[in-house]
Amino acid sequence: MTVLVTGAAGFIGMHVSEGLLAKGEKVVGIDNLNDYYDVGLKQARLERLGKSDDFTFIKLDLANCEEFFSKLGKIPGITKVVHLAAQAGVRHSLTHPFDYTDANITGFLAILEYCRNLPGLEHLVFASSSSVYGGNKTLPYSVDQAVDHPVSLYAATKKANELMAHSYAHLYGIPLTGLRFFTVYGPWGRPDMAYWTFSEKIRKGEAIPIFNHGDMKRDFTYIDDIVSGIIAVLANPPVAKAETAPYRIYNIGNNRAESLLDFVDILEQALGQPAIRDLQPMQAGDVKETFADIDPMRRDMGYEPTTPLREGLPKFVDWFLQYQGRNDIKQD
Repeated sequence: MTVLVTGAAGFIGMHVSEGLLAKGEKVVGIDNLNDYYDVGLKQARLERLGKSDDFTFIKLDLANCEEFFSKLGKIPGITKVVHLAAQAGVRHSLTHPFDYTDANITGFLAILEYCRNLPGLEHLVFASSSSVYGGNKTLPYSVDQAVDHPVSLYAATKKANELMAHSYAHLYGIPLTGLRFFTVYGPWGRPDMAYWTFSEKIRKGEAIPIFNHGDMKRDFTYIDDIVSGIIAVLANPPVAKAETAPYRIYNIGNNRAESLLDFVDILEQALGQPAIRDLQPMQAGDVKETFADIDPMRRDMGYEPTTPLREGLPKFVDWFLQYQGRNDIKQD
């Protein structure tokens, strides 16, 4: 079996590719290597993946449909797709909105069209986001809740992905599963995320911005738990039933709402340095709390996250210090 992984140079994409390779699968990874954050980090992830003879990388932009279909149309044997490529970041969407329509709408449509015409396609799994819950006040967030009030353009594009996916599952019988990720963290993570930026600033003795004066909670999910969930879902495509498309949506999280201030405490302990806390009001597009109801994933996939924040965050810090040290040596 050959699996296509989009966004393979990304944080989750690299780890999912490694997980699939460890199971003996062949992986074709694609990524446009954009400069939303350090391209050197993306290239370092690809270097890890490139150590396997079963990994093939193709640089391309999904929004460039002509190039996309030209290059991928020549690759035989792809039976499953994990679509993780997207323009991420709630705050970035406030200043660069067209990045989101290009990557998240046009890019996703290209994937759907590719899968519609892919012989032998068994399953397309795609990344949605907990951001789709927007202004919902009922916790934990359940896939049974309405998600009609996004509070950022990023969230709106992810909700649009879910609607687009359902229409293709209904029209063409493509087995499709969407996963709403809840604040994923861990080694090789994203530099725009709080766990990275806070670590960097604490290490430099700089103040860290803590929004809503610290009165925030997140369902932080360690990367290994995310990977195990994605691989389990990929192996279990939905089946069409009477008047029901082969389509599902799941939350994939840690099933715990952790305090942002506790998060900072753990970082301080792992780094061995105190944080200078700059308490600020809530930012536009943010939500106060996220908390995933993962009972459907438990029931259908046997999914059970095993890594608490107090165990996972120090693992990130260990990797972060090692990676930063390596870069410091390169610069010298």
